[in-house]
Amino acid sequence: MNDKPLIIQSDRTVLVEVYHPRYAEVRDRLAGFAELEKSPEHLHTYRISAISVWNAAALGVPESEITRFLTENSRFAVPASLLREVRDWYHRFGLLRLLAGDGGLVLEARDAQVLDDVLSTRTVSDLVRARLSPQSAVIAPEHRGVVKQALIRLGYPVQDLAGYLPGAPLAIGLRERTLNGRPFHLRAYQSESADVFHAQGRVEGGSGVVVLPCGAGKTVVGLAVMNRVGTYTLILTTNGVAVRQWRDEILDKTDLTPEQVGEYTGEAKDIRPVTITTYQMLTYRRRKGEEFEHFGLFSSREWGLVVYDEVHLLPAPVFRVTADIQARRRLGLTATLVREDGKEDEVFCLIGPKRFDMPWKVLERQGFIASALCTEVRVPLPDEMRPLYMASDARSKFRIASENPRKLSTVRDLIAHHRADHVLVIGQYLDQLHQLCAVTGAPLITGKTPQGERRRLYDAFKRGTLPVLLVSKVGNFAIDLPDANVAIQVSGTFGSRQEEAQRLGRILRPKDDGRAAHFYSLVTAETREQEFAEKRQRFLTEQGYAYEIADAESFRQPEQGTSVTSA
Repeated sequence: MNDKPLIIQSDRTVLVEVYHPRYAEVRDRLAGFAELEKSPEHLHTYRISAISVWNAAALGVPESEITRFLTENSRFAVPASLLREVRDWYHRFGLLRLLAGDGGLVLEARDAQVLDDVLSTRTVSDLVRARLSPQSAVIAPEHRGVVKQALIRLGYPVQDLAGYLPGAPLAIGLRERTLNGRPFHLRAYQSESADVFHAQGRVEGGSGVVVLPCGAGKTVVGLAVMNRVGTYTLILTTNGVAVRQWRDEILDKTDLTPEQVGEYTGEAKDIRPVTITTYQMLTYRRRKGEEFEHFGLFSSREWGLVVYDEVHLLPAPVFRVTADIQARRRLGLTATLVREDGKEDEVFCLIGPKRFDMPWKVLERQGFIASALCTEVRVPLPDEMRPLYMASDARSKFRIASENPRKLSTVRDLIAHHRADHVLVIGQYLDQLHQLCAVTGAPLITGKTPQGERRRLYDAFKRGTLPVLLVSKVGNFAIDLPDANVAIQVSGTFGSRQEEAQRLGRILRPKDDGRAAHFYSLVTAETREQEFAEKRQRFLTEQGYAYEIADAESFRQPEQGTSVTSA
């Protein structure tokens, strides 16, 4: 009997049997060059794509290793068309290279016919200054990013070996002890990811993305890269709280002084050798169609490194300005490269390829992130709401299901069930969250909450004087709450896989007592929300997490008031 774990099909999909004894091993290997698409109970579906293969090539995974893995583990013969596509995609990475040259950048092809083909398109030919030889052409330096975008849309990922401006030098040492006297050292995977990115200053390194789960210390990886590069650094992150957390980490774990680290936000605009700002600040403009007022920050100093925190959230205007600063080293940090707008190719060509990736479950086994138990809690829709739900369009059905009023009592029951824990309740809809405030007595943080009040509530939660905190989608990312060990997702953004991963990440910092984290996703049973829940869960399923299905009734508590200590 053939008991191999994979069924590989000519439409580039790979089916994996969940109960196969080698499932975990095969899942981790597949994740290096394929993306999970569907994750029902028994068979998971992966898809191999150009981007997934190019990232494998950028990581240095040999093409022969990919094809050998597929061939040796497939239950049936691997379709020859798929192996041919993998081979063709793999060899397209580096078929075109950008090199530094006198009077501009040189676009060099291994095959003259390839250069002929791409130069026959106006989007590329308009960027060329002159043809040097059958296999090379000169590109203006200012078009470095634009030509990479144009070529990846034609199916040719450019290997950028043109090097980088050094930036203004800045020695950045890492402390052996933090400010409170605790020993500090890089974990092996943090040091390795920084080394792979930096590549000892060679042109092969200096741009790309490091993928690590939330709680694994991506900020520390950023500090390690800053230490290796040794230059003025611009850090872009998601919100004001994240700006302050980056600044605190820099001062706590490096030898930089407060005078060397500036914040560029609505509260302060201090441009220092290391400056931290937000995507919202950079994309602010008074009216649509006007200039972005703060883009000048990119040219205000001799930045040698730009760090993009939560790079999967990069807004389109920042993509555009990033295309113009390709001569600066660029580090993207994220827990998942999934973008719901499909712009993974923009991240690949403008920030750089994936340089380092570590499976979540590997770090869990090593104790660097907490183990997590994921539960989808199915909540029935009240009978009286059924007619309205059935008569609504698809979008309205999702909203009605998401704001199911029975979720309020389920949240209260879960909080009571975890009365000894630190509980985050995260939701999408403000009306629902305000109702939860009334039901639970817990405070709420939204996008309108002043930064000072946010910090006060986060600090109270960290101290344990506030056991329950409600947050809107501002809580999806860049919140450092190390003691949070329960997250209750009451509503979300349709089928957003990256949002699901980010929300689980809020509770993955390892706990001093070794307790597991609990992640609850409340879903209205037999509705559109249940359909979207499966899509949301795919990325985490790929990482090895399984969702237990439970009925809301199983958490029902005796009728009593829910008390939340005030901050």
